[in-house]
Amino acid sequence: MSMGTLYVVATPIGNLGDMTIRGIETLKMVDAIAAEDTRHTSGLLSHFGISKKLIAVHEHNEHQSAEKLLTQLQAGENIALVTDAGTPGISDPGAVVVGLVRKAGVKVVPIPGASAVIAALSASGITQNGFHFHGFLPASGAARRKVLESLKSQAVTLVFYEAPHRIVECVEDLAIVLGGERRLTFARELTKTFETFYTCMAGEASAWLQADTNQQRGEFVLLVETEPPKETQAVNEESARILKCLLADLPLKQAVKLATEITNLKKNDLYELALKFKGAGDA
Repeated sequence: MSMGTLYVVATPIGNLGDMTIRGIETLKMVDAIAAEDTRHTSGLLSHFGISKKLIAVHEHNEHQSAEKLLTQLQAGENIALVTDAGTPGISDPGAVVVGLVRKAGVKVVPIPGASAVIAALSASGITQNGFHFHGFLPASGAARRKVLESLKSQAVTLVFYEAPHRIVECVEDLAIVLGGERRLTFARELTKTFETFYTCMAGEASAWLQADTNQQRGEFVLLVETEPPKETQAVNEESARILKCLLADLPLKQAVKLATEITNLKKNDLYELALKFKGAGDA
């Protein structure tokens, strides 16, 4: 008997109208549906007039359920894998199942559709190339800040998911660790009635949320742009005077190093100026 196929089916993140025709046809065709929350998926199936056997596959039983699903697939059954909202395996259960099934040589077919991270990016207006999707940050403040420190040097937009009960403390940590001058875009309740997009500096985000508690409700996608380039300051007369004084008593490299620390100007700019002073015999 030939093995069955595992279909990874994306479901709406809020608006049921976003369910694809191919996704509906797949759910109608398969022998069973593996779902993160069978009660939630029952509502989705009822809306589209679909009646299928449901198998619970959630965070706490994913490994055990994966083995059972593999047995059914190897017996020739076709199974659809869905999550509560969006695409399975993207910050939702599913990756363990897919990994085990693929390793066993069973065919896996993606049925693409809604994805909160892509929806948020597409409507954000962010022009920076590339992004790093992290998903949910740790619930603990110390652990969250540690993860943010590890992401601080990323030169692309950082994308996070966050729950309403942690949103205020999360954006406060974003400002502390990544810097208050970074642009932060909230994408809240995507595709739902109270969908909201709002962009501000990270340092202003907490105040915005606390000014209207309604903005703290629902599910969030947070988009944090890269650190803005620091403004370059021209070497002024005072900076040049400091550099000359240092050059009078110190070697060139040491004088430039100290002048950089004192004036907060670019080291290369001061170095070039120091060479000019030396060449002109002014120091």
